[in-house]
Amino acid sequence: MARSMGRYREEIREALGDSYLGAVLDKFARQYEVAREEAFAGIDTRALFAEIAAIKDEALKNIPELYETFKREAEKRGVGVSLARDARECRETILKIAEETGSRKIIKTKSMTAEEIGLNEALIAGGLEVCETDLGEWIVQLRGERPTHMVLPAIHLSREAVAETFSGVAGTRLEPDIEKLVRFARRELRRKFLEADMAVTGANFALAETGTLGILTNEGNGGLATSLPGTVASVVGLEKLLAGPGDLYPILKALPRSATAQKITAYATFLTGNPGFDRSGKKRERRVVFLDNGRSRLLGDEVFRSVLRCVRCGACANLCPVYRLVGGRVLGHVYVGAAGLLFTHFFHGADEARHIVANCIGCEACKDLCPAGIDLPGLVFDLRDRLAREEGPSLWSLLLSVVLPDRKLWHGLLKAGRFVQKPFARGGFVKSVPAVLTEEQDFRAIPALPPENFRELVDERDLNGPGDARVSIFAGCAHEFMYPGDLVAGVRLLVRKGVSVSFPVEQACCGLPALTLGGRKTAAKIALKNLEIFLAEDTDHIISLCPSCASHMKNRYPALLGDMPELSGDLAKFARRIVDFSAFLFNVLKYSKEDFESNSEKAAFHGSCHQRLGLGAGREPRELLAAAASYVRTEDEELCCGFGGTYSLKFPEISKTLTERKLDGYERAGASVVVTDCPGCVMELSGVEERRRRKLPVEHMAGFLHRLLKKEGGGK
Repeated sequence: MARSMGRYREEIREALGDSYLGAVLDKFARQYEVAREEAFAGIDTRALFAEIAAIKDEALKNIPELYETFKREAEKRGVGVSLARDARECRETILKIAEETGSRKIIKTKSMTAEEIGLNEALIAGGLEVCETDLGEWIVQLRGERPTHMVLPAIHLSREAVAETFSGVAGTRLEPDIEKLVRFARRELRRKFLEADMAVTGANFALAETGTLGILTNEGNGGLATSLPGTVASVVGLEKLLAGPGDLYPILKALPRSATAQKITAYATFLTGNPGFDRSGKKRERRVVFLDNGRSRLLGDEVFRSVLRCVRCGACANLCPVYRLVGGRVLGHVYVGAAGLLFTHFFHGADEARHIVANCIGCEACKDLCPAGIDLPGLVFDLRDRLAREEGPSLWSLLLSVVLPDRKLWHGLLKAGRFVQKPFARGGFVKSVPAVLTEEQDFRAIPALPPENFRELVDERDLNGPGDARVSIFAGCAHEFMYPGDLVAGVRLLVRKGVSVSFPVEQACCGLPALTLGGRKTAAKIALKNLEIFLAEDTDHIISLCPSCASHMKNRYPALLGDMPELSGDLAKFARRIVDFSAFLFNVLKYSKEDFESNSEKAAFHGSCHQRLGLGAGREPRELLAAAASYVRTEDEELCCGFGGTYSLKFPEISKTLTERKLDGYERAGASVVVTDCPGCVMELSGVEERRRRKLPVEHMAGFLHRLLKKEGGGK
């Protein structure tokens, strides 16, 4: 049954209140990030992931033919093959196999496909005894829970919780000693292996040319389960089909590195044909049941087909800032992570997906991690748009569709806000939460709109540098109206090095807020307008002091306007011209220590998600910071601050937790100032710090660097 938003919010609060869950997921994420980097060292991941994407795309184009080839080759070798159209038919097929073979005791290997169709429940309801043989799966089965990760199903449980669970099986109290608990599990599961009449497995891939299934495990249970019982039935999603062994190497190279940061999986079991007879001399039975359950519909969907490339590594959950706070029972239904949001919609319906799709913060941490090259953040945006079209847009989306494309209306409303806020504004912040917001938003002070915006602060003469270089500035709503001083500082840093700056006054919002709320049509309308305006500017580069705006325009405009092929050349030109602000200062304008006054401020850095992941600028802002002040390295510099634009309005509990964790880390490091390149991050971090009544200042990189510049003539 689908969860209501009220119940979903309760689940979020329960998960945030689970100190063990938060600690273990955070520890895993830290260890995984380092280990994954080591595992992929020396490998061109872009090339490898592109190769896997090409292999999977070719297979997905030919699924019906690959299925028929697999069926023919497998049946030639004594293996029965069938296709189940949906979850019910698949469950019934497995039950029928058990009935035909007289199987009563069933063992299972880890299979997300079996979880997808609720197979365990169906087998037990049919009077069969079912035992999971993967250790983590067995633990959650004993507890009556679902796995919380595609690869690490029991990651949310402590050794004490496992000891309590095993004690119930043993009938005596077991100590929470890992070695003893593993020994107990091994003893219990080996008995299950020996007693089993039938095994049910999943598969990591199915090779059509030879009718071969491949199962990867780290515990050896795949080999035991497929060799001991007299009957083996495998439930396999249609998307697992590949042409032949030649397609395997790239996937085998990437999958364990992405899943568990191992260079190779401990056990690989390949099943071809029927092994003949069991230990008693009885003829063995092998069946393969391919599952559709919405996959054919996905194959025919030009927008979402690529999600079927997924190799089920779980990497998109491993470094997700939301997952590492709340786990898979909240950020998932059966499947978890960014891929899980999409699978939930297509395999289990919109009702199950609606709230978890909204719970993607949009940081894009999953995009570069995906070994199959799936643009997961882009597909989440597309799914929100589809849901909005099917169910009707939200009030916020409707308002933005009217306001954002109309520059005069949008700017007029923001200007009006200056006067509305006057009774509540003190010290740069609005001191009480406006009535339109709930009390849950009171964890963050709201910045007051300054008396003048960027257009009113800057004279045309201030934009002309003495050199030949010319750039266009994209202001972004936050900088133009909330932090215009930082934008002025940024312009002065450019002009100081001889750059002439163009500011197209007709520019609109970048459109990201509309896209985030499922307003793809509005976002596309805005994209077209900005494209025309900035292409008319004959400048060398387009620079925004907001990485979210810059990344959105550079990476999302081509997709938003993809149905207009005549614009492909213009879009490519536009995207090439967009450059990260800090990267431009460091790489092109060569700002260095000689440009700044001597300064010993202990400056910590907050890496904007879209700066590093969308614009590829990770080193440059740190180099600038080290040149201007005493740069203090801190943990989680790159972890999302929790803002996410409209995300913090929908899920304030998660936003607050992420932000406070960041600020606590900076304070522990003894930082005297936090510097970031994103105005949204400035708003979030400084607003929470203000509400906590603490004094750690948060500055935008432009304002920070300009404050420390040597006086004219004192630099290089």
